[in-house]
Amino acid sequence: MKIFVIGGAGYIGSHVVLEFLDGGHEVTVYDNLSSGARVNLSPQAAFVEGDILDPAALTAAMGRGFDAVVHLAAFKAAGESMVAPEKYSVNNITGTINILNAMCSTGVRRIVFSSSAAVYGEPAYIPIDEDHPTNPENYYGFTKLEIERFLAWYDRLKGIRYAALRYFNAAGYDGEGRVRGLEKNPANLLPVIMEAAAGKRAEVLVFGNDYPTKDGTGVRDYVHVSDLAAAHVSSLAAIDATDASLVLNLGSEEGLSVTEILETARRVTGRPIPSRAVGRRPGDPAKLVASAELARGLLGWNAGRSGVGNLVETSWNAYRREFGL
Repeated sequence: MKIFVIGGAGYIGSHVVLEFLDGGHEVTVYDNLSSGARVNLSPQAAFVEGDILDPAALTAAMGRGFDAVVHLAAFKAAGESMVAPEKYSVNNITGTINILNAMCSTGVRRIVFSSSAAVYGEPAYIPIDEDHPTNPENYYGFTKLEIERFLAWYDRLKGIRYAALRYFNAAGYDGEGRVRGLEKNPANLLPVIMEAAAGKRAEVLVFGNDYPTKDGTGVRDYVHVSDLAAAHVSSLAAIDATDASLVLNLGSEEGLSVTEILETARRVTGRPIPSRAVGRRPGDPAKLVASAELARGLLGWNAGRSGVGNLVETSWNAYRREFGL
């Protein structure tokens, strides 16, 4: 198939591109390189530099005859979204409407969308399944949920079938070292730990060590980015097979605490990685863990690369390559 990957030069997007290429598909990346990196572009994929906020350019690029779109071009910093909602409204919501309208114009009728567990908000129960109430606690999560609603309407009115993949915490790097670009200004735990291990950051701040968890630190569900990428390929195959849209959680179903990841990183890297406990961040729940039972049943998917050792080792390999360690 011919796949149009929007945001394919980014951290998750570049892994998705590799998964489609490994499956024998033809891939074109469309990216404005605002957070993606040229070094992440596979020589096997075509590249069009462009923005989802430019409807004419987007439609022209998409009009080259594609079987499906993969959309990974949303802004994702939850904290920033609470102080700059206008930025997230324009890029995430308006940008997605532009994508859907371009699909209508060009006759592309399948899309895989990178949604987020942020649509759920404070957990009412653990593990979180797809029937869990959706009540986002930040504007980023709100935009993801609104996009899912737009997708449902375009499915109903225009016959565009979609997979909305609700990621939990993406982590790790391609095991073969093919993705070389590191995330710019990372806010997620594992990249922050890697920067500290590489000597690019003085310490790791641990936001809260008094939660009702096994060691007092927050617990999250981390899923390897290559496992996430594989779900994009299999979800598109499922849409083809059933002519039906999907909403699926993607998580490892294992909860890892901040302390567990720090201790694993110290062991793997052989570095001390200074850390310091500070106060909790407002709105941070003690524990978030997914149920991925639906993805297992519908896609045959599993998070086989998402063990804590592999998450840390593949991340450290990427940082060592970048900084010559």
